[in-house]
Amino acid sequence: MDAYTILWADLMILKRRMTRYLLTTLVSPLLYLFAFGWGLGRGICVEGSSYLEFVIPGIIALTAMNSSFTGAGTRLNVDRLFFKSFDELLMAPIGTLSLVFGKAMIGVFRGLVSSLAFLCVAFLLSPTFHVGPLFVVSLLLTCLSFSFLGVLAAILAKSHEDMGTFSSLILLPMTFLAGTFFSVSQVPEALKLGLYALPLTHSSLCLRAAALGQPFPWASLAAIFLFAAVFLAGCLLTLRRISE
Repeated sequence: MDAYTILWADLMILKRRMTRYLLTTLVSPLLYLFAFGWGLGRGICVEGSSYLEFVIPGIIALTAMNSSFTGAGTRLNVDRLFFKSFDELLMAPIGTLSLVFGKAMIGVFRGLVSSLAFLCVAFLLSPTFHVGPLFVVSLLLTCLSFSFLGVLAAILAKSHEDMGTFSSLILLPMTFLAGTFFSVSQVPEALKLGLYALPLTHSSLCLRAAALGQPFPWASLAAIFLFAAVFLAGCLLTLRRISE
């Protein structure tokens, strides 16, 4: 209930801006889809599927990452540095875990809304696209993991510019290097080890396998869960240090 109380205020703000949010959040994934799926990838087959079918799960993972990170991190950054309202939450009689989950859940919600909106478009372009329990679990864990990362970045940021710097140095490289638009299996072994250190790589692998009926990478699902746990632990440790 404590976490939901914190989440409620952000949900009310999103409710009033839902139409504008959907329009803006679909611009980037649709551009990626048209540019890579229809433009560069026309007539190309990857891992036994058309490139359009191959790239859609990767774009969904990318959309979940950006929406979840921005939804949780940017909102908290503004509350903490501009409105100074986050200090009031730190003094409220609620646990640190509830505080982190409450701030992260808005990122999860935004990530799911954005991903599902893009998924509706994907069904029109690729009717064979499959969404099952493993796809849903992978998407939820992806949103949760990057929401915790957004909260951690917002807590550590000393200015609004720091959030932009974090996005440029961490999220932007993952956008193009984490197997979103290409198959990780085709990458040299030395580089592959580095790609597997990126959480978005595992999200793309899980969503792609679940959507295309490929053997599911359980190790990657465990890796997403591990990343989420590490980011959550970082949030808790940082908040407790601030509160002392």
